Formats: sequence, structure tokens, C-alpha cells
Amino acid sequence: MNQKQGLLVAGRYRLADSIGSGGMGRVWRAHDEVLHRMVAVKELTAALYASDGDRAVLLARTRAEARAAARINHSAVVTVHDVLEHDGRPWIVMELVEGDSLADVVRERGRVEPAEAAWIGLWVLRALRAAHAAGVLHRDVKPGNVLLGKDRRVLLTDFGIAQIEGDSTITRTGEVVGSVDYLAPERVRGHDPGPASDLWALGATLYTAVEGRSPFRRTSPLSTMQAIVEEDTDEPRHAGPLAPVIAALLCKDPAGRPGVEEAERMLAEAAEGRTPRTARDAREFPPARGAGGHTPGAADPGRHPAGYPTGGTLPGAMGATGAVTGPTAVAPVPSGPVGIPVPARPRRRLRTLALVVALAAVLGAGAAVAVQKWSTTGDGGGPNGGPATSSSSASGSATPGTDGTIPASWRRYDDEWGFGLYLPEGWSRRVVGVPGDLRQVDYTPDGGEHFVRIAIDTSPDFKDAYSHQLDLDGQLSRRLAGYQRVRLEKNVYRDLGGSVWEYTWNALAKDSAFPGPRRAAEETYISRDGTEYVIYISSPAADWDRTSKQFKAVLQGWQEPR
Repeated sequence: MNQKQGLLVAGRYRLADSIGSGGMGRVWRAHDEVLHRMVAVKELTAALYASDGDRAVLLARTRAEARAAARINHSAVVTVHDVLEHDGRPWIVMELVEGDSLADVVRERGRVEPAEAAWIGLWVLRALRAAHAAGVLHRDVKPGNVLLGKDRRVLLTDFGIAQIEGDSTITRTGEVVGSVDYLAPERVRGHDPGPASDLWALGATLYTAVEGRSPFRRTSPLSTMQAIVEEDTDEPRHAGPLAPVIAALLCKDPAGRPGVEEAERMLAEAAEGRTPRTARDAREFPPARGAGGHTPGAADPGRHPAGYPTGGTLPGAMGATGAVTGPTAVAPVPSGPVGIPVPARPRRRLRTLALVVALAAVLGAGAAVAVQKWSTTGDGGGPNGGPATSSSSASGSATPGTDGTIPASWRRYDDEWGFGLYLPEGWSRRVVGVPGDLRQVDYTPDGGEHFVRIAIDTSPDFKDAYSHQLDLDGQLSRRLAGYQRVRLEKNVYRDLGGSVWEYTWNALAKDSAFPGPRRAAEETYISRDGTEYVIYISSPAADWDRTSKQFKAVLQGWQEPR
């Protein structure tokens, strides 16, 4: 056993086992004995061999990492809980992410399919967008810093060499920070980095993901940096529709790279298997040395026409995924090689793909087309995969009357997104998608077998709720086993035009943590300010008598965000 296993750091964090190491330090799985939760603790081992002056610089960098991460509020950024000194060295306490890095996945599988890589890239891009908005540059985006959690999240970590606007530079003159393979040309030339430098590193990371090797690696760091500045990369042979996105991000001139919004659109299209419109004609790879026969941006033959490949999962991470657009259109991801179709009909915005971030429990979670467990650990989970806002419990399951009266035993949940609703005591909250215009959150008493989902879309694709539900109904009739519409009709809800939709289907054992007949209902309406709200409920069909009454009570107690 490692001599540090069992060590109590700062009188609070008990080290369990080493889960990773590198040139600068080692990361431990540890138990927080105050809050009784598992965390990751980064030990800066480099400080053991540093001079007093270098140790001061290292401590400054560690504090900068904590400050940088603390300024970024996004579910795709690893949360830093604490920074402390122990044995004269800095230690960082972080959110524990169980899973593998993208580097681990590439090493194990050889390469990642283009649609999977594009989906991963979307979440890294969102993390960077949040960081840049907070005035933070990452400066070390690479496959080893992209974590693929077993809970299907993609997270960006290690802001240890981040540069923060307004902070003095803590690197010494002439010192190059970041992994050489992923340095942008302007950084190699000694120019100040900007947001475009992080996007270059993302492009190099995506190239590595689909090709299994970094784009400019040569026999030495010096020759690698020379190649970054002077040479064109070989055309990727396995990038498919992701090829023009990578080409755009790897533009030598930072002014010629796409902005974050354009890059997000391009990645979304690539993840659906479509060559990005904005990159198709504008950006091409130069002729590859020794390459031939592959058209840049052409989709691989045999691919699902709408996006994700059929079969193959990222070890410890997400499977092949896709989503139907819609109110609760998160396609939960099975923990296995299950191909999940997405609609072939193009969408105007990112909704079609972005909702694949799902951590939902069962198939049909509001127009979903696949299934997965809510949590492999049995923890209901909370926002962004963290602790639930209230304990997961089956208590407080009083059945409302047929008129939808709210039982006295129910409590009001004032959600952090501003809305309010009444549910039995003890239901847990989990965010299942925050892609931008559309946000979704679930409440469940039992890990997802029964749940209520709220979706808020500030830029809906349809002019009215009925048209939206009718479109989804047509898609699900072709995709859900045994799908049957019970009703789909226009109605008036809170003096506004709405639509109610109810349907049944059979959740398959190979896909679902809760297989068998299921039933769902949702009320969709568009508010006076143009926001689309969806209130959705699902349960096993055998429980529908109680669930339908609960649905009426939920509708009765719903309160829009103010």
C-alpha cells in the first residue's frame, strides 16, 4: 500500500487511492470527513524538488488555478472546492469525476468516431465559452484535460496555468506553459494568447481524438513547435464531417479562426453527421502529403445519416447518442454499445444535439429515444451531477384527488431557475441539459423510475405547442417500441394556448434501467414573452392512476419564473 494512503490532509481529507499522476503532481481519491463525500485531491509533488523561490511560484500557480476555476460557473468545468497547504506544499481539493480522460480513451481505442468527438468538443467549447466570459484563458486544452465521466458528463479540468485578466503573469520570462503539441502558433511566436488560442488547442485535441495522434508532433519539442508555425497538418483520414471544423480551428492566423458561436454551430452539425454549412466551402485542408481518395468533410460510409454511429461507447463515458428535439427531448444514453437514432430533419438551432447531455433515467423522458440508468451509484444526484437538493426518497407520495388538489403533505420547491412547483417531500433534483436556449431539470423520488421534468425554451422552433407536439408524436411513433398515442389535443392552460400529449410505449430491458410498459403526459404552452414551457411526467404504466392525479396537482401548483 502506498505510504500516503490513509493520510489525513489538513485534518479533513483522508487519502484513499491514487487515480492519476503527471509531471507536476498526483491526484488522489479522498474522503471529506467533514461533509462526508468523496473528492479528488491534487498533490503538487513538484514542490518536493523545488527551490524556495520555485516553490513560491508553484504556490502562486496553485492559487491562480483555484481562482480561475472559482470564476467559472459551468457544469462542464471541474469544480474546485478548496486550496490548502500541507507539509509545506500546495494541495487542491476538487470535484471527483469518476471516469476516463479523452487521452485514456484514444489510447485504449486508437481513435474516437467523428460524431462522438464532435459531441465531446461541444462541451469543451461550452466550458471555454464560460471561462472566456469570466476572463479566464485555459492555455492547456488537450485530451488529458478532457474528462469523460461515468455519469455521461464531459468536463474540462486543470486550469493550473490559466491566465486571468487583471492578474499579473506568474510565469517567468521566456517560459512556455502548456503542452507543446497543443500550443497555438501565436503562442510559439511569443505573442500574448487570447481566446482563439484555446480554440486552436481544441482543434488539435479533436484531431488527436479522431486520428489517434496529435497533428504536429515531431521528434522533439523544438521541431514540434517549428511544425506548428511553419507546416500544414496532414489531412485527417478519419474525421468525416468533423474535418472542416478541425481545419477552421487550426487556422494559423487567430483572426481567421471561427468564434465560439460559429464553432458551436459547426460542431453541432458535425455531431449529427452533416458537413458544417459554414465551413464546407470556406475552409479546406491543404493537399495532404501522401494522402488521397478522401474528400475533406465527407461523411464516412455506413454512418447513420443523422448523426451518431451505431455501436461503440466511450469506456466509462457516454455511448453513441442522439436526440429528438422537443420539450423534454434529452436522449438518455445507455451504458453499452447501443446506437441511438436522431431525426434526419435539419433543425434551425442547436437543440437537436445539445440535449444529448442527458442524465435522465428512462426511455421516453419526454420524447426521448433511448434509455439509461439515472445513476450507476444509486445516488439520485443533483444539479450538474452534484448532490441532490433534497434526499432521494419514496416518502410523501400522497395521491391527489381527481380534481388535481395539491395534498397538504406536498411541499413547494423553489427551483434555482426561478420557477416553483409542488411535489411530495423528498424528491431529488437533477439538471439534464443546459445547452443555452433550452434548459431541462428533473425531479424524482426513486432515481428516475417516476419523475417530473420541466423544460424551458426561450427560443422555440414551433409557433405553437400543438405543432411542436404533433411533430414529436410523428417521430416517436417510428422510434419507440410499442408507441401508442393516448391523446394529443389543443387546450388552454393559464389563459394561454397550450397542448396536452399523452402516450404509452414499452421500455426495452436492453436499454432501460426500468424496463416494461411506461406512460407519460406533458403540458406544453408558450408564455406571453414567447418562452415555451413543458411540464412532463412519466412512470410505469401500472402506476398511472396515481401518476395522472399527481400530474394534475403539479399543473395546479406550477408557477412560471418571475
